[in-house]
Parts: sequence; structure tokens; C-alpha cells
Amino acid sequence: MKAIFDALDPLMEFKPPFIDVTYHREEFLYKKRDSGYYEKTAIRKRPGTVGICASIMHRYGVDAVPHLICGGFTEEDTENALIDLNFLNIKNVLALRGDARKFEGKFIPEAGGHAYALDMVKQIVEMNQGKYLDTNIENGEKTDFCIGIAGYPEKHFESPNMGLDLHYTKAKIDAGANYIVTQMFFDNQKYFDYVDQCRAAGINVPIVPGLKPLTKLYQLTSLPRLFHVDLPPALVEGITKAKNAAARLQVGIEWCAQQSKELKAAGVPCLHYYTMGDSDTIRKIVEQVY
Repeated sequence: MKAIFDALDPLMEFKPPFIDVTYHREEFLYKKRDSGYYEKTAIRKRPGTVGICASIMHRYGVDAVPHLICGGFTEEDTENALIDLNFLNIKNVLALRGDARKFEGKFIPEAGGHAYALDMVKQIVEMNQGKYLDTNIENGEKTDFCIGIAGYPEKHFESPNMGLDLHYTKAKIDAGANYIVTQMFFDNQKYFDYVDQCRAAGINVPIVPGLKPLTKLYQLTSLPRLFHVDLPPALVEGITKAKNAAARLQVGIEWCAQQSKELKAAGVPCLHYYTMGDSDTIRKIVEQVY
């Protein structure tokens, strides 16, 4: 928690309305035994977001938004987490499917878990109505979760086209999701076009733009590969022509700051920064915007 607080403390003077707490499923390694069979061994386990969110809210008095993922969790695990969150008065959640494991070619749900974020949204909505997995529970407490989902201005990489991507996004909104947070993008026009496409499809909830500064040379290849986003030629040129790491950092800061100013002027609901623990860079950007 000290590492988390050290990353958040420099940003709190800007009074963020919420702090997202990301989550990634635990990672496994398969070791071959003498018998020829493979043994599944956990090599990296993650702390739960419930305690982290509670600590953040206690320290700062700011809403914490835990990411809930389908991967690695059963429906009962999800329900138990939601019960704990509700008990701690954590009322905002982001419902995500999550990524496939590194060694699997596609997403494989946990046995007894959700295959799609849509299914998780439905479960959360049912808890908001007082309905739990155990149908014998009568007069179950109605939770009051505000549900966010992910949106992809350049479409989800598994979707064959934007039309089908928007179809599934609308299904989650129709099921009860309340807002959308977008994947990172580096060309604001992609966000504006995405909002227009959502509105044309009947999706009328707030759409929060997600921003991340590109500040390192290796990110020119890693970000497109990992997040399936395009990088504007002018940004790529600025990063490649920069003479050193400090110059590249400044290019990324200025680019993200200009994105932020344009989005703010356009009246977006708010700006969501993917800080990745780099509070110093985000601080330099936000100082220019606010």
C-alpha cells in the first residue's frame, strides 16, 4: 500500500473524482514432470482489489473503482467480492472480461465463471435488485452499484468489425451498465468518431476518454502490439527524432496535454489517465490542463 500511496499522493491536489484500481488474473507456469505430465504452478498472485480500494477511500476520501474481471473467477467469487464491496460502501465497479492467459490463444473462462462481461453486468444488476445466486435467499439486500464497461474507439481486436463491437457494447448498456471508459487512443478524432457511432447505435451513456502518455521509444511497438491501437505519424516522428530519453518524455507529455485540452474543450464527462504508477509524468500533463 505504501507504493500505491506514494504514486497517488502527488496527484491528489488535483482532486480526482475517482481512482480506478486495475486487476490482472494470477499467472501460471506449466512445469514438465518426470512422468511427462505438466504441473500447473502459480508464479504470480495478485492482491484483491477490495482491500486496496478500501484503503484508498479511507486515506483520501475519494471514490475507488475496482476492476472486476471474469477471468479466473467463478460467479460465486464475483458475488462474494461484490458483497464485500457493498459492505465497505464501494459503489462503483468496472465490469470487464479480462485478457486471455499468456499461454492460451483465446480467453477461456473459469469453470463456473462468466465467459463475457455482459454476463457479469447482468449478475451485478440482479444484485442491485436483491437477487443472489442462492435462490433460497429471500429479501436479499439490494446493492446500488454504478456499473462501468470498456469501450474501444478502434474496436476490440477480437471483433470482426466495429458494427458488431458496438452491438455487444449496446447489449451491456441495455442490460444495465451506466457508463463507458475507453481504451487508450492517441488521435482524438478516433474518440469523437466513436462517440458519434455509439450515439447512432442508441448508446447514450457517458463515454469517458482514456489517455496514456507515450514517452519511451519501445512503446512505439509495444503499445500497438499489446493494445491494438494506431499511433499518429506526427507522434511517431516526434518520438523517433527526439535526441534522448528526456526529449522523448517531453514529446509524450506535450502530446497528451494537447489531447487533454482538446477533449476538455469538447465537454467530455472527465479525463481518465492510465497512470501505470508514473505519477510524475501524469502530474506534468495535468498541470498544463488544469
